[in-house]
Amino acid sequence: MKETTRPISWVKLARKAFDEFPVPVQTEALRALTIAADNRKAEHVKPLKGFDSGVMEILLRHRGDAFRVVYAVQIGYAIWVVHAFQKKSTQGIKTPKHEIDLVHERLKRLKEALR
Repeated sequence: MKETTRPISWVKLARKAFDEFPVPVQTEALRALTIAADNRKAEHVKPLKGFDSGVMEILLRHRGDAFRVVYAVQIGYAIWVVHAFQKKSTQGIKTPKHEIDLVHERLKRLKEALR
């Protein structure tokens, strides 16, 4: 028996930022989210450092720019997209602290809202 596909839900501000991404980046990110909804992991997804297991980051490149989509798989039944941003790091490959802080805040609010 095939497991059912989980729904993909969005934090409103994450969706707004995502909609500003170039179309090829959106397409690839949606493909990775669809794979996650089937309880699998796309090749350009990794756990986001500094978080419990179940918080994942989709790493995308387009025309020399880096884009990130962060989602959580262990909050309720849905896959929750909590943040999307274009990475403009001045620290090499490290994700900027303000982006990490934003993910922490959105996860906290989401967990509270879903209680």
